Amino acid sequence: MERMAFLTGIPAPHADAYTINGKPGDFYNCSAPNQTAKFEVRQNGTYLLRIINAGMNTPLFFKVAKHRLTVVGADACYTKPYKTDVVVVSPGQTVDALMVASAAVGRYYMAASPYDSAIPQGPPFSDTTATAILQYAGARRKTVRWRPPVLPRRPPVNDTATAHRFFSGMTALLRHGKPSAVPLAVDTHMYVTVGLGVSLCQPEQLLCNRSAPPVFSSSMNNASFVVPKNTSLLEAHFRREPGGVYTRDFPDTPPVVFDYTGDESDNATMQFTTKSTKVKTLRYNETVEMVLQNTRLIAKESHPMHIHGFNFFILAQGFGNYDKRRAERRFNLVDPQERNTIAVPTGGWAVIRFVADNPGMWYMHCHFDAHISLGLAMVLEVLDGPTPETSVPPPPADLPRCS
Repeated sequence: MERMAFLTGIPAPHADAYTINGKPGDFYNCSAPNQTAKFEVRQNGTYLLRIINAGMNTPLFFKVAKHRLTVVGADACYTKPYKTDVVVVSPGQTVDALMVASAAVGRYYMAASPYDSAIPQGPPFSDTTATAILQYAGARRKTVRWRPPVLPRRPPVNDTATAHRFFSGMTALLRHGKPSAVPLAVDTHMYVTVGLGVSLCQPEQLLCNRSAPPVFSSSMNNASFVVPKNTSLLEAHFRREPGGVYTRDFPDTPPVVFDYTGDESDNATMQFTTKSTKVKTLRYNETVEMVLQNTRLIAKESHPMHIHGFNFFILAQGFGNYDKRRAERRFNLVDPQERNTIAVPTGGWAVIRFVADNPGMWYMHCHFDAHISLGLAMVLEVLDGPTPETSVPPPPADLPRCS
């Protein structure tokens, strides 16, 4: 599907089913048997749920009927205990949550349902619910076994308020006596727009309708990323031969300042983006603060932005256009959550900060597969010396680490 989306310039269709541990559950018309995952628990036991959104294009709400969850980690970083009855995970994100089996002996549904943040609503998607069964030990008695499991009330599919409350409600767990690791001095400030637009058909898009208007594209700061065809970015970096593979001119700010979250759906000029392979070059140990600003050139929606090779601190997030003066008052420099993927609020912004202490070429991209193929990505080139000209990186002993 991703390949066809690239060839045609038409976004890939949404999933027609969701699954829990590979099984869709009891509410799909599946002819195959055993299509519902089952988990047995003992009453009053405490269980650690590792919740991973391994989907391609859809954020998910996750609930367990009659049970509350205590989040203790996100993206493999500890959080202060955060009590909730719903977990929200975008593609690429993970959440660790404790669950106490404190309900009456019986059977209860786990449920994963879609969150569609797009405004206006995007292509049709599967408004269905994946289920698994949480079964208490002792619930195998006939009177209990044949009683249907309890189903949790799922959030509305466009419940942005619930999603934002979850995403913004967590904070980091600090070790006793140790201060926060958030860097306070910033070397490089970046303001990066993320969103959908349009571009001309590329030569490799063999099924693109060249007689029609421009096709869907996506970009960061109006640069729509193209993956090199013959030489990898990392190879060109270590050979110190970027020419013909990538350029070091990814912009720190958008080329045009405008009402980013205003409706520009009729402005063909603003929607247009060009294809390129631009990277942002950073010195080793440089501290970067990046504002991620969602746009509404086509539609505004929550983009899960992921950086390979680094965790980052989420200082603040909100809706509308980023206002530095107001936002900085809200910066959490004490115990901000640490993640590697952030769901930028739909029609909003987020501020992240990280230290570029991992030399190499690191992909930053939207974790919607449909948007990656359209170009919603860029690369951070982290040097192990002061400048591209004087840095001579040694060949790596093996592959660099990545998240």
